[in-house]
Amino acid sequence: MAQKRLLRSASRLGASSASQRAAETITDVTSISTRDSSSKANETIDGRPSIEAGVVECASASPSKKRKVASARNLASETIPLQRPAGTHSTSTPLKTPQGPHVIACMEGGLNESTSETGGPRLTISTNRLLEQACAHLIQADSRLQPLIEKHHCHLFSPEGLAEVVDPFESLCSSIMAQQVSGAAASSIKAKFIGLFFGKEEERAQEGIFFPSPAQIAPCDVAFLRTAGLSARKAEYIKGLAQQFVDGELTTAMLIKASDEDIIKKLTAVRGLGLWSVQMFACFALRRTDIFSTGDLGVRRGMAALMGKNVQKLRANKGGKWKYMSENDMLQYSAKFAPYRYAEWYF
Repeated sequence: MAQKRLLRSASRLGASSASQRAAETITDVTSISTRDSSSKANETIDGRPSIEAGVVECASASPSKKRKVASARNLASETIPLQRPAGTHSTSTPLKTPQGPHVIACMEGGLNESTSETGGPRLTISTNRLLEQACAHLIQADSRLQPLIEKHHCHLFSPEGLAEVVDPFESLCSSIMAQQVSGAAASSIKAKFIGLFFGKEEERAQEGIFFPSPAQIAPCDVAFLRTAGLSARKAEYIKGLAQQFVDGELTTAMLIKASDEDIIKKLTAVRGLGLWSVQMFACFALRRTDIFSTGDLGVRRGMAALMGKNVQKLRANKGGKWKYMSENDMLQYSAKFAPYRYAEWYF
């Protein structure tokens, strides 16, 4: 159950494989980092986004204009290679820039020694061996994990999983939409939200459009966004998040280069994103290997079970959220898994 819960969390983050999405342009992070906030909407019509430079699309745009926008956003290029440099404290999956068709990937030479001096780690692992090295480390740290690791293949950190292109803005919006609602309700709200900008699902699939950009959402009225089924507060959160991407407060380049601590600090400062949501995003969307969430109920239960505790008995007790294991005990036990504390996925 714990694993299924984390898998549902991961799926809500909007990760999508390169084979499912249109081909993306792979660009060195150092040459694209300034493009994240280059496209902005300068005009609204009744609170809805207008067309600007073929990037911002009005909800009432004609099919021909939609096709032009789709074409601009889905330039054909090469696919993501399975073997690339990666780091234990860095984003290991390619990220799509919310304002355009580009993808920032940790390609050879993209992050260098000077990057580590500014907060980002040096690249020390190849993506085609990351999972193999991680599993060996976890089994050595605690042999009781071996049956779980052998039974449950962790696709997220496999070479194929690490080649999946993730739109970080879509992922964070999906996380906000999913708060305090069922998975089915969250999916319905997201589909309606996308429909506000792009029309029917069949048309979107044909044109390769998957989620509106920050520049499309930021100018919209909260009342307009709420017509997708969002609460007023969630609509405000998503609008505010979009504005931060538009203003350059949040960028794809930052999500690639920043340390785990800086990403958590930066994102938890955004209204609507709590610590658990940000940790799930960092682990399952950004594929950062050393994220560990003591606040996740499934992780607490799974870890307690691995330690030999009677989880069913503890569940019946009144002891608050730490009745399975204390936060301090969880941190002490998980320390030996570093830098692969994504081991929480197995719990």
